[in-house]
Amino acid sequence: MRIYMSVIWVVLVAGLLCDKNPNVRLYKERIEAARGASRTQLGALLPNLAGSSKFTNQTFFLGTIGGAPVRTQPFDIADARGTLSQSLFSWSLIERWRASRAALAVSEGEADTTKNDTMATVALQYMEVLRNYETADARTANVELYKELVAFIKNRQSGGMATGLDTARLETQLENERQRLELAKSDVERTKLILINALGIDFDVKLVLTDELKAPEEPVPTQEYAMDVALTNRPEIKAQEQRVQVSTLTLSSIKGERLPSLQAQGDYGLIGNQINNSTSTYNVGVTLSIPLFDGGQREGRIGESRSHLLQEEIKMNLVTRQITMELREALVTLTSAKEQLRIAKDGLKAAVTEVQLARERFRLLSSNSLELSNALFSLVRARDNLIDGLFRANASRVNLARATGQVEALR
Repeated sequence: MRIYMSVIWVVLVAGLLCDKNPNVRLYKERIEAARGASRTQLGALLPNLAGSSKFTNQTFFLGTIGGAPVRTQPFDIADARGTLSQSLFSWSLIERWRASRAALAVSEGEADTTKNDTMATVALQYMEVLRNYETADARTANVELYKELVAFIKNRQSGGMATGLDTARLETQLENERQRLELAKSDVERTKLILINALGIDFDVKLVLTDELKAPEEPVPTQEYAMDVALTNRPEIKAQEQRVQVSTLTLSSIKGERLPSLQAQGDYGLIGNQINNSTSTYNVGVTLSIPLFDGGQREGRIGESRSHLLQEEIKMNLVTRQITMELREALVTLTSAKEQLRIAKDGLKAAVTEVQLARERFRLLSSNSLELSNALFSLVRARDNLIDGLFRANASRVNLARATGQVEALR
């Protein structure tokens, strides 16, 4: 099976296959747990309806109601009824439900964070494969160039215009470059396996990459603009805001226990000595609960909850600082990578010129091949620098997309 891949395809598939990632699956289950907890808290605010029925055979001691100290004869009681209860007002229950909704949003934000990081990691692994492809192509070009020059030197040697040392020097460099080519090929296959594993697709597929490393065309955004985008899109910010909200509502819920609560309840059913001679009865009432004193337990929980709220507010500051640092680091790295790429391009042009001049000088003069050999070293290094520059520029672009929470927008 053959799969053609581009960076858009990789990011899209990474997003779709994130559900197979163990970390993402773990956070997905936490979302379901939080959703269940939220339904539980909502259920405490909704009507609760239950039914019961019983049939008993019993005796009764009349002395318990002021009668003669005798026991009655056995008799039957059949009772079937339904009960209904409804919270009319409880600030504590309301705030608990709101806190559970915020906790659900926290779980969703944590899952989005993991998904964002996973997609960024896959995109970087894709760039690594492209880098190794470019390196293998450069090594192939180097080998072909060395082959051509070795043949040229041998031809001059046969005419008495070059020495065996000149030939041996270039042949040594040729074999060294062949070894580097084999290493580059193995790196291509190794990083492709890593990418396949990260995507969760079958290892037997044949990946065909349709992209190549190119210089990023979009300008580096301003720090102010990028920061606004990051604060709007980063799921870590949203998740931490919800954690603060959870702590705030939890504190409000505990404080709400100081307030009176009102609950209605009632039952209706049939009761009698036999089912066929039963009569209907009902009980309807309203209960007002007024908390007075619980030994200071509530105040202790209020103090604990207030401390948790302050901790989450401190964490909010830490998260904001971490995102700010990651964003500034990404901007600095991208700016530097673009400048390094520009220098690498100029260096490659200079190295190509150096090889041409050294080759022409060697052809015209009866000198040794040391200058040509040095020029070839410079060309190899310049090609490596260009590939590294392209990779750093594209990797920095991915890191900036992650820092601003826009990995899915990578193109």
